[in-house]
Amino acid sequence: MTLRGEHIGRGVGADDFGRDRRPPHPQDLRVVGHLQVVSPVPPGTTPEQACLDAFQRELDYVYRTFRRLGAPASELDDLAQELFLVLRSTWPNYDQARPLRPYLFGIAFRIAAANHRKRRRELSVELVEAQDGGPGPEEELEAKQSRALLLAALERVPLPRRAVLVMYDIDDMPMDEVAAALAIPRFTAYSRLRKARRELEAGVKALSRGPGT
Repeated sequence: MTLRGEHIGRGVGADDFGRDRRPPHPQDLRVVGHLQVVSPVPPGTTPEQACLDAFQRELDYVYRTFRRLGAPASELDDLAQELFLVLRSTWPNYDQARPLRPYLFGIAFRIAAANHRKRRRELSVELVEAQDGGPGPEEELEAKQSRALLLAALERVPLPRRAVLVMYDIDDMPMDEVAAALAIPRFTAYSRLRKARRELEAGVKALSRGPGT
């Protein structure tokens, strides 16, 4: 797995989490580096509609983020709905000059953390659906196994550190945005990242050796 130039494990990479399935509409978004920034609201658009439009554009990202944070597939719809309700209530305070994804991740992280505490964990890792077309059966199976391995290894990283690793190494967000979204100092974010990388590497190695490790 390649994370910001660091190699962890073998045959597992950031791409194993998948990317957006729906390409963004050029008229809807401006791209600044890797981050999508909400475009100025067209005249006549209500704040409620602007919020809904932004959420719908990033729905794939919201689902993927909750999955990376350990949410079972069966709970994704409910968690996404909960995130939208929070987003709608806080939309008047959101600075639309800033990227939306770190803001969404911050909301998702808090929801996922509360969900973890409520369920007391025991999370099952499910295979991530492979993209249609392309690889043959053997390659498709190997890709699914790699994604399942990486998700399982992520489960071994405590959520506060996992959030930093996902945002920085997988979503390629700048550390300033990571720290701001999680409301932690930049130094703390880097410290969590270092620990999370070690924990993820250990998890991948242990799971690769088989059950009971």
